[in-house]
Amino acid sequence: MGRLIIAGTVRLGAGHLEKARPHMARMIEASRAEDGCLVYSYALDVADPTCVRVFEVWRDAEAFEAHTRSDHIKAWRAVWSEIGLSDRDLTRYEIAASQPT
Repeated sequence: MGRLIIAGTVRLGAGHLEKARPHMARMIEASRAEDGCLVYSYALDVADPTCVRVFEVWRDAEAFEAHTRSDHIKAWRAVWSEIGLSDRDLTRYEIAASQPT
């Protein structure tokens, strides 16, 4: 099996961005340090400040599954209600091949 891409959006409660930033920064830093993490990013939608776009690339399904069991993802999930995280809409894509365009 090839690489795995996770892409989609989550919503933050209105006015919660500054409260969420340090939690998001810790999650990004810890995830990027994981074996098999090739890309891990959050981006704010310029048209909607409550919408966060999520984009992850993992070497393979095993690396992603290890990520889902990590301590930092457990800590991240524990603060979701505090930062008003909702409407989680992520899709998993299994990529057999890719090439630059």
